[in-house]
Formats: sequence, structure tokens, C-alpha cells
Amino acid sequence: MSEKMLAKKAIKGDEEAFLTLMHTYEEVLYRTAFSYLKSEGDALEAIQEVTYRAYKGIKTVKEPAYFKTWLIRIMMNYCQDVIKKSNREVLEERILNIQGVTEDFTFLELEEALLNLSAYERELLHLKYFEDVKIKDIAVMWNTPEGTIKTRLHKALRTLRAGFEEKGEVKRV
Repeated sequence: MSEKMLAKKAIKGDEEAFLTLMHTYEEVLYRTAFSYLKSEGDALEAIQEVTYRAYKGIKTVKEPAYFKTWLIRIMMNYCQDVIKKSNREVLEERILNIQGVTEDFTFLELEEALLNLSAYERELLHLKYFEDVKIKDIAVMWNTPEGTIKTRLHKALRTLRAGFEEKGEVKRV
């Protein structure tokens, strides 16, 4: 059976067709993940995550002929997210190591500044920056337009920044 026919069946809900396609493209997905992540373990984990994401989103495929491209795009997006997250974690570790003892005080100042925000703003900042939820996903979760979420996020950050400036922190240029 052709890959296009398998893709059509998978889109209609045929799990066997979906599994056959995933086995067909497993090597391509692995090579893509490995080229981004440079680790066998991370690449295998990426394949698992992409399989899950593809299974959940199979109904969104508009053209069965582009199923392979769709899978690879999911893999690339996942790998880029992993890389961004790992870069952010490395940067946070460096910042914490530089701060040394003052780390605890910085945390307390941040907690105090967050208390000056509304519960809505705190939850928004927590989702975006501590849980790494995308703005698009927050908008869907709260049934609010993305532009509104961006505006409210910007306002919350501005309020938070103003709170630090009032306490004598260095002003941003």
C-alpha cells in the first residue's frame, strides 16, 4: 500500500496505518532529532514525544501526500523547543552561580514583587515564564485572543519592572 493511502487511512483514525507510517519514518525522524540534539537518548525521547504529538494532531493533516513533511516539521519544532529550554536552563544556572549567596534574597524580592500584581497577572507570568507555556496555548486555555494575552503579559511585566525600579534597582535603558 502506498504511503499516501496509509496517510489517508491514518487521518481517518486507522491506528495500524498510523503505526506503519511511524515505523516507515522512524529513521528519518531519528536522524533529524540526532542532528539537532546530538544525543542518542534525547533523540529517542524526541521520537516518543513526536509520535504522541502526531497521534494527537493527525486530524489536522490537510494533505496526506505531505504527511512525512508534517512529521519532520513537528520534530524540528520539538527539537528547537528542547534546545531553547536547555539554553535557558544553562543561563539560569550561570546567573545563580554568579549571584552566590544573594540568590536567596533575589528570590525573596521577586516573590514580594509578584505579590504586588493581581492574581490574574501572577498566573499569566507563572504560566509563561515558569511553566514555559506558549502564548498561543494560554490563549486557547483561557479562551482569550492571543493579542489580548500579549497585551496583558506586557502590562504585567511593565508593572513588575516598575516595582523593581521603585526599590532602586538599575533602570533599563
